[in-house]
Amino acid sequence: MLFPFELDDFQLQAIAALEADKSVVVCAPTGSGKTLIGEYAIHRALAGGGRVLYTTPLKALSNQKLRDFRNQFGADRVGLLTGDVSVNREAPILVMTTEIFRNMLYGTPIGEVGTSLTGVEAVVLDECHYMNDRQRGTVWEESIIYCPAEIQLLALSATVANSDQLTDWIAQVHGPTELIYSNYRPVPLHFSFCSPKGLFPLLDEHQTQINPRLKIKRSQHRPKGANQRGAPRPEAPPIAFTLSKLREKDMLPAIYFIFSRKGCDQAVTNLGALSLVNAAEAAQLKGAIDKFLDRNPDAGRVGQVEPLYRGIAAHHAGILPAWKGLVEELFQQGLIKVVFATETLAAGINMPARTTVISSLSKRTDLGHRLLNPSEFLQMAGRAGRRGMDKEGYVVTVQTPFEGAKEAAYLATSEPDPLVSQFTPSYGMVLNLLQTHTIEEAQELVERSFGQYLSTLYLRPQQQEIDRCEAELSQLEAQVASVDWKLMAQYEKLQARLKEERRLLKTLQSQADEMHSGELAIALSFAVAGTLLTLKGDHVRLASPLPAVLVMKIQGAGQFPYLVCLGQNNRWYISTVSDVVNLRGDIPRICEVDDLVPPSEMPPKPGQSRSGNDLTAVIANRIPNAPGLTDDHPEVYAQFQRTAAVEAQIATHPVSQWGDRSYLLKRQKRIETLKAEVRDRQGKLEQQAQRHWEEFTNLIEILQTFGCLEGLIPTPLGQGTAAIRGDNELWLGLAIMSGEFDPLDPHHLAAACAALVTEVSRPDSWTRYEVSNEVEEALGGLRNIRRQLFQVQRRHQVTLPVWLEGELIGLIEQWALGTEWTELCENTSLDEGDVVRILRRTLDFLSQIPHIPHISRLLQTNANRAIQLIDRFPVNEGVE
Repeated sequence: MLFPFELDDFQLQAIAALEADKSVVVCAPTGSGKTLIGEYAIHRALAGGGRVLYTTPLKALSNQKLRDFRNQFGADRVGLLTGDVSVNREAPILVMTTEIFRNMLYGTPIGEVGTSLTGVEAVVLDECHYMNDRQRGTVWEESIIYCPAEIQLLALSATVANSDQLTDWIAQVHGPTELIYSNYRPVPLHFSFCSPKGLFPLLDEHQTQINPRLKIKRSQHRPKGANQRGAPRPEAPPIAFTLSKLREKDMLPAIYFIFSRKGCDQAVTNLGALSLVNAAEAAQLKGAIDKFLDRNPDAGRVGQVEPLYRGIAAHHAGILPAWKGLVEELFQQGLIKVVFATETLAAGINMPARTTVISSLSKRTDLGHRLLNPSEFLQMAGRAGRRGMDKEGYVVTVQTPFEGAKEAAYLATSEPDPLVSQFTPSYGMVLNLLQTHTIEEAQELVERSFGQYLSTLYLRPQQQEIDRCEAELSQLEAQVASVDWKLMAQYEKLQARLKEERRLLKTLQSQADEMHSGELAIALSFAVAGTLLTLKGDHVRLASPLPAVLVMKIQGAGQFPYLVCLGQNNRWYISTVSDVVNLRGDIPRICEVDDLVPPSEMPPKPGQSRSGNDLTAVIANRIPNAPGLTDDHPEVYAQFQRTAAVEAQIATHPVSQWGDRSYLLKRQKRIETLKAEVRDRQGKLEQQAQRHWEEFTNLIEILQTFGCLEGLIPTPLGQGTAAIRGDNELWLGLAIMSGEFDPLDPHHLAAACAALVTEVSRPDSWTRYEVSNEVEEALGGLRNIRRQLFQVQRRHQVTLPVWLEGELIGLIEQWALGTEWTELCENTSLDEGDVVRILRRTLDFLSQIPHIPHISRLLQTNANRAIQLIDRFPVNEGVE
């Protein structure tokens, strides 16, 4: 029997999917037994004479898996590849970092099985949720995209909100994939809250919301009479108090998360002489620690050794890796009772505890202080509960001045966050793809990223809205398909012209009226009954000028009298001076009007009009036709004629017979609006959909600028740069292939390379070691190239780092010259872990140089010598 115990349902389901030759995504809580499924994949491949690649995100985790698999499968069947370390690389079980796996795939046309993948049946992607990692996420996506379809993928992930999307994406880019999802924890978690008053259950009996006893009453929150600013903040319980409560309830060993190195070290110090181990455990600890120090006398530090004898330790990036390895080993043996650790301990290292204590629910980030997100909280909480040892795991959150039980309950009951894509093209990606693929193939690969997949889902509503608009557009266009839009355009043009002609006519009439109004007013003041005139004004309401005769004047409202007139149409009108177009003084007056009397029922107000009688008809017939406006206002008459001509054209135009023209115009306007909306949405959609490809093409242009690409073909400089792995491969390639490093001795070369890969996170870091002139001169020769690269990257909106550290690298040179570790660390403000990290990054870069084509043999030789100088304890990995 392969496994000597009963398997859980999700494990059986995953094994069945593997047996069906599917790729599998397993999403389950930390500590639920996902690794067992990976081990089954190994057994299955070995049984068929095949090989398995087991990838992890961290070197430390790869080293741990190497030890575990050696014990399980035999040392001769397990190998390791971590960049600068290669152990038994032809073994059937090959453990490696995910980046190494991606690099192996780069060397072969995507989708094909190269020599490095010969016989590989399965690839296990452990800790697959690392796709969320800002720095490493791209590597995971590339690994999945580039892996040949005939190789089974087994992705092991902590629970994430969108595991179905991850599975669907892998199925699209790789092949048939099944999701196995489980919330089951073999060791369930119990959440507690610690305040200065004691240790209490955090959640209610249903484990769905805060324990009612922990809800803050208003009187507790703000003392009576105190304003909010003056209210005292709650205190955090002392660490010793929290540990005493854990000890009382048999909740040790514990991982105590504190989000700062200084905080972890201070916590160890503050416990004083407290011992958490019994006599037998103390003896075991002393034996193991002393044996380690005998082998590594430089590894012990004041403030670390003594507490470790008492079962207390710190674990963070500033501590010597070898010492951290000892802490991990002793903790796994149950000899250490509390480890004060930063959040990095939660990221994959197998160090389960009975209890995890989370000292703060917020942390400082580049964007300021923020509350932990649910996945960060669950990752730390998931370290609690040892399978086969504990019936229940305990998660303790601690009161702080800033967060309390409310925030803790929120995080404890929240669902995990979704995976987001961190896919970002790099110079190395561009050069490696263009060495083996056409630009079209490269674009297809870039557009297969998880980021592109998520963008497609995110943009689906946008596409749906485009589809809706296009459907409505099609329907509207069908409704007006029979319309002759040229005729409609002509008609609309005529309507616009008529509007303009009428405007001009009104303007000319107004101007003419203004010119003659003064003269007419004076003339009318002397006019007598019988005078002939022409009426057309606001009060007369006539379509065209009307010949008339003045019968009498009556008292008006202003300085001018009202005029009582008889029109040629035998109607009486009462008008004002402004209603008179002109006086016809050239025609004798009609004297007979002296006997006329206007109708008695007609009120004496302007605008009044009444019909005449037979007597007035005789006189009306004697009123001659007016000569019209042509005589007095020829320009007005000409405009009147033009306006009438356009009106006639409109009246006889075919469109005037179409009926409800507004209906058609509304549809035409809606059609134009929809077309504009579709263009706008389509543009935004394409811009978002092409985001990664635009980044890729921007990198192509930069590489062409610096001579790494001739068109789309990598030049010797480009081929050399393609062989480099780093945060900015172009910068590293330009530096190494510039010739500036060629004359450097090995110890100088190590320092110069460190300058290219060292990021100084704290500006107050220092070392007493000066940088030698040879190194300064070599780095000085790169400053102009660096300046140009900065400028070109900024122009293309590329933010890849271009490091050139010139101060701390004296440490690397001194280490390469043989300086003792203790002395080295005494001459810098950096923590030991930081010094090791810089040296290991340097070592990793140096190990790449011998494999870079088109560089001098001397540089390759000196790189190998530099590796020998700096790869010694405590820098070397110590893998046996």
